[in-house]
Amino acid sequence: MASLPDWRVCRASKNGHTPMPDRPLPVTRRLSRRTLLGGLIPALSLAACSRHDETAEPLLDRFSVGEGAYRPVGTLQDIPPSTGPFTARFAPHFGMFEGLAGPDFVDQLKFAHDQGFQAWEDNSMAVRPLADQIRLGNAMRELDIEMGVFVLGDRQGWQSPTLTSGDAQARRNFMAQVDNAIGVAERTGATRMTVLPGLAAPQLRRQYQMAHIVDALREACDRIAPHGLTMVVEPINNVDFPGVFLNRTSDGFLISKAVDRPECKLLFDIYHQQIMDGNIIRDMDACWSEIAYFQLGDHPGRNKPHTGETNYANVLQHVWKKGYRGVLGMEHGVTSTDPAAEEDLILTYRRLDGLLRTI
Repeated sequence: MASLPDWRVCRASKNGHTPMPDRPLPVTRRLSRRTLLGGLIPALSLAACSRHDETAEPLLDRFSVGEGAYRPVGTLQDIPPSTGPFTARFAPHFGMFEGLAGPDFVDQLKFAHDQGFQAWEDNSMAVRPLADQIRLGNAMRELDIEMGVFVLGDRQGWQSPTLTSGDAQARRNFMAQVDNAIGVAERTGATRMTVLPGLAAPQLRRQYQMAHIVDALREACDRIAPHGLTMVVEPINNVDFPGVFLNRTSDGFLISKAVDRPECKLLFDIYHQQIMDGNIIRDMDACWSEIAYFQLGDHPGRNKPHTGETNYANVLQHVWKKGYRGVLGMEHGVTSTDPAAEEDLILTYRRLDGLLRTI
């Protein structure tokens, strides 16, 4: 019987060392299957490794092949700032220009209008006094400033599970807030409101919690549909907000698809997306059909674009190329109320606007 190669011979040859002499296995009347395979498998593997088809096409490393999808931007300072009214509907919020415009909210709206902003958002509008809602709504109409989102309700879900729990009283409280939000929208000219499903209910499986949310949102759609309003469901990260149920864009997309009503769509917050998953552009594409609103903020720090790790020049180019022309909420902080910091904030958005004008 021909000798079988010792496995140490194959390994030495593969590593480029001098092969050890073949050492024939002793022949017995019963050669075990384990012994036979132990010799054959390394020999066959080594033979397969040594074969090479000289005529074959070279293999391409698919991870080495890229695409030039966006206008290359060295730094934000390389982009000429736009002038006149903003092309993009960037939406500041109250307090963002307090150093330049003063503490009065109407004065801040007038200042923003003079700077070319054409939109505004205010998460707290639903809990502001009625007189303030009327005053601010009138000011925005006079200035032709579009009202972006406000948060539906008083964020009751921060204290205990609400929509996720299926609790009947929690659902009645939510519907009362929906009814209140209809009035807020009428007074301010808003057409969209943010829905936060609140804390998770740990005693229930995730699928049950999802079903409770979907049922509640369908009822809410029945209430807002006659008024031409849209709820935008917002996933938020569970690093800054521990315990929240809806913390991933993919789940927000699933909820919006399950509700299956034009009155319920998705808010894509780039700050939260970056913390939870990154993959901003691909996830955006995957859920594009449900997106009705965007919010901006860089990470870490939740400040203006290009103060953190997110390449907003590329992200906003992608949003613009896909045809979105709605409100882009500036849902982030300011580094200082010093007028110079606020002027720099405006310049940042002027440069981003200048970039979008080239598309």
